[in-house]
Order: sequence, then C-alpha cells, then structure tokens
Amino acid sequence: MAVYFLDSSALVKRYISETGSAWVLRLCDLAQNNEIMIAAITGVEIIAAITRRSRSGSILSQDAIAVCDQFKNDLQSEYQVVEITEGIINSAIELAQIYGLRGYDAVQLAACLAVNALCIANGLPPMTLVSADAELNTAAASEHIFVENPNNYP
Repeated sequence: MAVYFLDSSALVKRYISETGSAWVLRLCDLAQNNEIMIAAITGVEIIAAITRRSRSGSILSQDAIAVCDQFKNDLQSEYQVVEITEGIINSAIELAQIYGLRGYDAVQLAACLAVNALCIANGLPPMTLVSADAELNTAAASEHIFVENPNNYP
C-alpha cells in the first residue's frame, strides 16, 4: 500500500478528462489498494473547477451535475479527508510567506506535510504529493516531499 496526497489540480483529473487523467484513474483504482488523502478544502475546489468548466461551456451542464454527484459520492467513501486545523493554518501562513504560494496551495502543502509527519512517526513510508501545480510541486520538493506530476503521464 502506498499513501498519496492529491491536491485539487491532480484529483480533478479523475473527474474531467485532461492530460494525466488515465494515470490518476489508475492511482485511484481501488484494486491498487492505495491510500488517497485529500485536504478538506479539496471538495470545494473540485466542485468549483467542474462548475466553472460547465459555465465556460467546456463541459455540458448535465455532465457537470453528474460528475459533481460522482465526486460527492467518492468523497464519502474513497478518500481520507484531512481536516484543516489551526496548526495547519499556521503552517500554511508560513509556507505562503516562504514560497509565495497561493492561499489554498499553501493549505494543501501544510496538510500534506502534517500527514507525512504522521506517516513517518507511525513507521509508514513517506507520502507522495500528486499535483499538477508547478509552484506547489517546487515548494513541496523543497520541504523534502516526494512529488508526482500527473501531467508527466499523458
């Protein structure tokens, strides 16, 4: 079993077809027995991304509704959701200042770092961040987090 932390830029690929979608689908396949961790804010970001694509016309409205419903179902059963605590917020503030990250990206990285610390403390292998965001990936690598960019798997 491997532990992966998916940010929104990666997880959205499971629901909207784009570069890296096939790789993310394999990663999330229950038969792979991977542990998929996401920050609680990811739910908001995924629904917003799908809805924005519907409004721009890149996906049909009825498809967006179906995809949002599928994501909401998966959210209940397929992901380990990391709650955003005061400690994670404080860490995100520091990370935003150090790396110049956007607000939610800093929260994503802070949540990832918190989970990774728990993995290591409990004798589990280090976690891998899966993200298609270059700035977030650079910051995560600087924090000694393993990073996979699904865009590298067309």
